[in-house]
Amino acid sequence: MEYLHHPIWTQRYTDFLNGQDSRPARIVYQRDRARVIHSASFRRLQAKTQIFGLSESDFYRTRLTHSMEVAQIGSGLVEQLMTVGLANDLNGGKEADYLPWLPSVYLIEAICLAHDLGHPPFGHGGEVALNYMMRHYGGFEGNAQTLRILARLGEYTPVNGLDLSRRTTLGVMKYPALYNEMIATNENYQRQLAEPEVTDFRTLQMDRWSPPKGLYQEEKAVFDWVLAPFSESDRQQFTELAPCDGSCHDRTKYKALDTTIMELADDIAYGIHDLEDAVAMKMVSRDRWQAEVMENPVFKHYALWGDEMTERLFSDSSRARKHAISKMVGIMVESIYMAENSRFEHPLLRYQAKLAEGEAAVLDLLKAFVFKNVITIAEVKGMEYKGQQIVLDLFKSLRANPHTLLPASSYAKYQAAEGDQAQQRVICDYIAGMTNTYASRLYAKLFLPAQGSVFDML
Repeated sequence: MEYLHHPIWTQRYTDFLNGQDSRPARIVYQRDRARVIHSASFRRLQAKTQIFGLSESDFYRTRLTHSMEVAQIGSGLVEQLMTVGLANDLNGGKEADYLPWLPSVYLIEAICLAHDLGHPPFGHGGEVALNYMMRHYGGFEGNAQTLRILARLGEYTPVNGLDLSRRTTLGVMKYPALYNEMIATNENYQRQLAEPEVTDFRTLQMDRWSPPKGLYQEEKAVFDWVLAPFSESDRQQFTELAPCDGSCHDRTKYKALDTTIMELADDIAYGIHDLEDAVAMKMVSRDRWQAEVMENPVFKHYALWGDEMTERLFSDSSRARKHAISKMVGIMVESIYMAENSRFEHPLLRYQAKLAEGEAAVLDLLKAFVFKNVITIAEVKGMEYKGQQIVLDLFKSLRANPHTLLPASSYAKYQAAEGDQAQQRVICDYIAGMTNTYASRLYAKLFLPAQGSVFDML
């Protein structure tokens, strides 16, 4: 059997291309984590916000602190699965079969820290704006951009990006399907692609241009390499799509073991840690929390905590609020268990980390509460819209004037690119890598008469 330490999973794409041997797992996964932490894409996450604008408070989370919290929760989930798996052995029984396949702490932290590297400026709004500008050139999607950084753009190797191990790359791939295949069956989207170019972006209905969750055609070779150890049957099922009715994008159906752990950690961070930001910034009231969460039939059915949690969460003491958030996270982490999907042969696809029924239902409730009362309120959507306009205008100008507006390094890539799509991807990569701050300053420098100097440091 191919266990965690088998060289097929520690192999890097560069090793594969050059016929080189893989290194031991402890070294490889530790270095995977180090490559992510020391990458420029990871550092830029400090200037990409989770919810709020960068100048609003020193308290709230950025994409960087979010990724660190996801990594911390992810390692906690692995530790809990290990503890539960060993419990039977301590009681004289057989240890769980999944134990040899659990990711190490280095591995799960590398995956969690890398999961948001492709996040563009201005969040989902920036993602949709870039997808519109790339709609005829392979599209844009944040998770696809993450794989692109790992496989091509990261600075660790000249042509193979951060060049992480096969198993780390598999864990980061949340949506194992190709973008082009996913839009092909969406009849509405295909009709939209035939629409004439919009010249006034303020009239553009952006919600029509949300991308499918998938990977770019440009990274297909790496995608195939990652899945190569699986049987043909497993590969076919793993990349299976849940069909839509022609009015929406098809969706992927399955995720690998490590991805299920990372996604649970991401959901816990989103539903609970982002809730803390909203409470601290007084975006949600105690009365609304009481009505929409504590009195919700779902919560009343499972009742994971009592009124003392509300008292702490809405206390004037930040220490009490932190204690409440920590308690909520602990409740979620301690409910994790390992399920099996018998459709798959390989353990990395068959084993699936899940939360217990009650904890999963309450976490969904918390995520819906944050989405309704924070993510979709007019004040936040207004900032998202503003960010979209910045991205659209920057792309339009760079597309028209690449020789004068692209930085020298990006323009060199643009000139070397073969074909129109490859050239547009260079522009897209440049904008996608921007922080909120950089994009805003570049916009001001280019378009605001009172701003801009050759001496400006963006």
